Amino acid sequence: MTSALTLDHHGSHRDLLWHPDDTGSAQARIDAIIVPTMRAPAHLAEAARIAALLECPLVTLHSGRYTNARHAARRLPPDTDLIAIDIPGQEALRLPEFKTSRLLKGRFARKTDTSAKRNFALMLSHLMGWERIVFLDDDITVGAPEDFRTAAGLLDTYSAVGLSIGGFPDNSVVCHAYRDVGGDQESFIGGGAMAIEVTRHRSFFPNIYNEDWFYLLDAKAGLRQLAVTGKVVQQPYDPYRTPDRARGEEIGDVLAEGVFWLLDQGRTVAEADLRHWADFIARRGRFIDHVLSLAKVSPRIKDDAERSRMIAALLAARGRLAHITPELCQGFIKALADDQECWQRHVDRLPKDLLIDDALDRLTKFGRSPLVRYISRKEARPSPVTAAGRSGRG
Repeated sequence: MTSALTLDHHGSHRDLLWHPDDTGSAQARIDAIIVPTMRAPAHLAEAARIAALLECPLVTLHSGRYTNARHAARRLPPDTDLIAIDIPGQEALRLPEFKTSRLLKGRFARKTDTSAKRNFALMLSHLMGWERIVFLDDDITVGAPEDFRTAAGLLDTYSAVGLSIGGFPDNSVVCHAYRDVGGDQESFIGGGAMAIEVTRHRSFFPNIYNEDWFYLLDAKAGLRQLAVTGKVVQQPYDPYRTPDRARGEEIGDVLAEGVFWLLDQGRTVAEADLRHWADFIARRGRFIDHVLSLAKVSPRIKDDAERSRMIAALLAARGRLAHITPELCQGFIKALADDQECWQRHVDRLPKDLLIDDALDRLTKFGRSPLVRYISRKEARPSPVTAAGRSGRG
């Protein structure tokens, strides 16, 4: 497929992916489906259904006011092979101190814990001896569960295999606006529906928007070998509900799109020097201004309230872009390379093949309360643990 290109924006990066022709014989077992969630447990029903059909554990990672492990255990079918865990603040987890996080403190700090949950899942997988896991978001509908087994089978060759995301587009707010005013915009693979090989691909998710793109990137060598197969459907959401979404995404979008701009042209991450970043930041500004000008007059936008919210979101992204410097971008890529090496050393020190309770007890820092968990494993059913002690599944 030919990439959709403009002078200042690449509307597709799909040419960077492999599209295997023969996938029928490439199926493999999945060790776990892992769902980071902040929404009510009812939204986990689809993931529970897929885990049951694929006969693998469902690991749900909970935070926020609308969900917790206990409620998930009560809401999901009682025969679900479930490991539901309440995730505390990042400071309680036994994660390395990342240079990328220190670099992005202040106005660029990310306010969600998506990356921490994904990194927690990677550590848990190492401790449990899981090799092939699937990340699945709680707003994804799966038409053909066997596509995940196909994706897992392709991990013999590829570091990660994503499923094409149909339905509502999976893009940043700025790219949503570009599509909505008539731009040619596609989606890349991402953590919403992706199979990864944990033991061979020892990367981590930095605390930034587009964290899954950076997980797929070797900051020194380039993009890892990736494939796409099958299809899932993203449920709709309102990308323009608050300008804060676009504002918070901008640093991650600039960094990811800036690196992929080079990769699309067969160039290397090493070419992401100060000159490149100064040029790309200027391109990004022109691109947002172009989308803004179209948003103000596009007949494709029928609702005046939506037009106003779109414009507010684009202005928020433009305002945040004004604070992004070439030095910050170059520094992030260097910090990412250092963090990836730090992460590899970190997971190399983890023990393997532990029981689930032993594994979870190793994932918080010394002196912290035990992780609240509700576990119902088919092969073994240890009692759930709460911060106050042990209790039965609710």
